[in-house]
Amino acid sequence: MQERNGTQVSEFILLGFSDHSELEIPLFFLFLLVYLMTLTGNLGMIVLIQTDPLLQLPMYFFLSNLAFIDICYSSTIIPRMLHDLLALRKAISYMACAIQLWFFSFYATTECFLLAAMAYDRFVAICNPLVYPLAMARKVCLQLLAACYLLGLVTAFVHASGTFRLSFCGPNEASSFYCDIPPLLRISCSDNSTSRVVLYILSTFVVLLNAVTVLVSYGYIISTICKMRPSTGRHKTFSTCASHLTAIVLYYGSLTFMYVQPGGLEAVEHGKIVSVFYTIVIPMLNPIIYSLRNEEVKKALRKRLSKAISLSQPKL
Repeated sequence: MQERNGTQVSEFILLGFSDHSELEIPLFFLFLLVYLMTLTGNLGMIVLIQTDPLLQLPMYFFLSNLAFIDICYSSTIIPRMLHDLLALRKAISYMACAIQLWFFSFYATTECFLLAAMAYDRFVAICNPLVYPLAMARKVCLQLLAACYLLGLVTAFVHASGTFRLSFCGPNEASSFYCDIPPLLRISCSDNSTSRVVLYILSTFVVLLNAVTVLVSYGYIISTICKMRPSTGRHKTFSTCASHLTAIVLYYGSLTFMYVQPGGLEAVEHGKIVSVFYTIVIPMLNPIIYSLRNEEVKKALRKRLSKAISLSQPKL
C-alpha cells in the first residue's frame, strides 16, 4: 500500500459498535454487568484457592494464575470500551493504543501457554501419579509459570513493534472496540505485508505449539482414564479434565478464527463478534466452568458459604 502522505496520526478513532448507535446504552449496561461478574468470579476464585488448605495443589496454583490473567486481560479492554460506549468521540491516543495492544497481546499469549501448562499438569497427575509430587514441585510450577509470562512478553513485543513500526497517516478510524492488530493493519498507509506474515506465522506457532501440547497430554489422559475401574474415581477425574478442555476449546477456537485462519484479517464484522467473545465473555466464563465441573472447588465453595452464613446469623 502506498503512503498517502507523510503525516503520522496522533490518535485513532475506535468505531466499536457505532454502526448500531441505538444499542450503545444497552450494551454499556450489559458489558458493565459482565465485567463486574468477571471481577467477582475471578477474584473469588483466587481468594478461595489461596485460603482453602484442600486447594493447595499445583492444579489450583495454575488456576489462580489463570483467574489473575483473566482479570488483567478483561481490564485491559472493558473499561476503555465502556468509556467509548458513552462518549461522543471515541478517540484513543497513539501511545495509549500502543500500550493497550501490548498488554492485550501479552495477556492473551500468556493465557495460551498457561492453558497448555495446565494440560501438562493434568497429564503428570493422572498418567504418572507416583512422580507427580516431584515432577510438579513448587519450584517446577514457578518455572513453568515464569516461562508462560516470558513467552507472553516476547510475543507481545514482536506484535506491538511489528504493528507500530508502520505508518498511519489517515484515515485513522479502526473498525474495532479496542486496539487490535488486524484493524490497525487495515488502516496503515505503508506496506504491511511483513507485519501480516509475522502476525500469521507467530499466531499459528503459538496456537499450534500449545494445541499439540494439549492434544498429546489429553490423548494420554483419556487413554489412562478409560483403563481405570469405575470405583477408582473415573467420573471425578474426567469431570476435572472436561472443565479444562472446555476452556481450551473456547479460547483456542476463537483465537484461531481471528488470527490463524486464512482471510481472518478481512473478516471485519465476524471478527468483531469473535473479539467480544474471547476478550469479554471467556474471562467471565472461566471461573464458572471450573467451579461447576470441579468437585474440590464446589466443596470448598460450599464450606466457605456455610461458614459465612453461620457467622452472619445472630447468636441467641
